[in-house]
Formats: sequence, C-alpha cells, structure tokens
Amino acid sequence: MRGIARQWTWGLCLLALAGCNIEVEPIGASRDGGVRPAARASAMLLPPRSFDALRIASFNIQVFGESKMQKPQVVSVLIDVVRRFDVVAIQELRAADQTLIPYFVQLINADGARYDYVVGPRLGRTSSKEQYVYLFDTARVSLVPNSVYSINDPDDWLHREPLVASFQTLSTSNRPPFTFTLINMHTDPDETDREMAAMAEVLPLIQNQPPYEDDVILLGDFNVDEKHLGPLASMPGVVWTIAGIPTNTRGTETYDNMIFDSRPTTEFIGRAGVMDLAAEYGLTMEETLEVSDHLPIWAEFTMHENQNARVADRNSSGPFR
Repeated sequence: MRGIARQWTWGLCLLALAGCNIEVEPIGASRDGGVRPAARASAMLLPPRSFDALRIASFNIQVFGESKMQKPQVVSVLIDVVRRFDVVAIQELRAADQTLIPYFVQLINADGARYDYVVGPRLGRTSSKEQYVYLFDTARVSLVPNSVYSINDPDDWLHREPLVASFQTLSTSNRPPFTFTLINMHTDPDETDREMAAMAEVLPLIQNQPPYEDDVILLGDFNVDEKHLGPLASMPGVVWTIAGIPTNTRGTETYDNMIFDSRPTTEFIGRAGVMDLAAEYGLTMEETLEVSDHLPIWAEFTMHENQNARVADRNSSGPFR
C-alpha cells in the first residue's frame, strides 16, 4: 500500500491510494417541490439482489470490535448481512486491533465472495475512537483510484470527520457504468444541529470539485430523523430515502438515512428500506441487540449512468471550502 497526500485549495484533504485493502491515515427538502422522501421505506425482509440493480447499505454496527467478533451467532448474522449488498458503509468500528476488518472480510469471502474494504482513520475527541468502513463486492463495483479521503475540518465542526470514497459499477451492458461518491457519517448525538448544518456545506462542495462527480450520497447514522435534517432539507433537489420508519432495533427512532440531490442522481430507482434483522434471521429482541442497536438501511440504483441527469451548479462557499 502506498499513499500520496495532496492538499486542495478548497479545503478537503485527499489521500491518493493505490489498490484496495486501504486503511486511510488521519488527514487533517426541496424549495421548488416541497420536502418529501425519495421513496417510502419500510422495515422488511430483504428481497434477493437483482443483477440489474446496485444495492447500497449503511449499517451502524454498535461498538464493532473484538468482543462482538467473539460471538459466533453475531458474526454469522453480520457476514450474511454484508453479502446481501454491493456496497456497505459501516459506522462505529471500535477496535484497537487493526486486523479485525481484514479478518472479517476473510470470513465474508470464505464462500467464494470477493469483497474488499476501505478503513478510515481512528477518530474522536476522547479516548473512545471510532472508524468508518466501506465493504464492497469487487464482482459488482470497483473503487475509483485516488478517491478516498477524510473531510478536512480545521475548525472542528465535526466530531468524527466523514470518510469519502468513490465507486464505479462493473456494468456488462453497453451503457456507461454508474459512478458515485459516498460520504460515510456518524454524528455526535449532542451536536446534531451543528454537524448536519455543516454537511449542507459539504455536500455541494464535494459535487463541485474535481472530478465533478454529481452523484454524491451522504449516508450513515445522523442521530436525527428526516424532520430534523436542518438546512439539508431545504436544499433544492435534496431527498432522503427513509421517512417515518424506525431504523433502531427497538423500533423507536429514525436515526439512519441516505441523502442526495435527486436532480443529478436519477439512477435511484425508488426502492429503499430498513432490513428487519429479527424477522430475517429469526432473532429475539435480545439477540438482535447483540448484533446492533441499529438496523441496516438500503437503497437501489441502476448499474449504468443516466447521462440525461441535470448537473449541479458548480459554486459553493462556506467553512469547508
């Protein structure tokens, strides 16, 4: 693994990396149509993956570390969950042992699957550190070279700076592959207003910088529901995939979501949901909570690029510039 750090004038630090198995070192609703979700989501049994649809997930695996990996039933569920998706953004990896994710991916691939991973730096203002992770099926998508970086936050607006990575589908059709950028985020529950307001600056900023990728998806554990997204909710074209459906295991809160500008991202096919782990695996509430206090959320997109999409305006200003 080799890394070359580059500083862009617009205030995001990019770590250029070669290959996969990447561990990133620390680096520094719509005004015109009314707010509404991108699709009505529901807690449900997960349908089989479609060859023609890209399925992206986000999953806060509560305190994902050595202790959880010592529970065979929990590990079995986590392995199967990952195998049901093409790309999974994971929050709350808490492991001092940096071999945990490589070992976990070995277990995922034991049946012949070909998943790879990106692991971000350990983050946090206290002794409790977390990392972001991307797991992705290399038979379906590839990591765009030099696309992985952490948001540079010199004014410390964000407790855990989001991890950004870009991917491209391996489309077998004659149409261009779908290329997209993910922003993996876990907010501090005590600072959600501040952090979600900051992301209203970051989302268009990432769209409007080289390589000008307009399909940018913010996903993760926001610790707020769709009614408390702040300035993000009033940005033109912005939609969210989960509305009115709990994403925590106890069924009381909607904390997890995916947010994107629907004007360029017409590749979203309108299917999204919350994976019901208890129903999927026949678990009790206690057993499900051992897996996580959050449920996986997901959304589906086309495998090919929609070239008729409207490109976002290329201008932005704010503290992250």
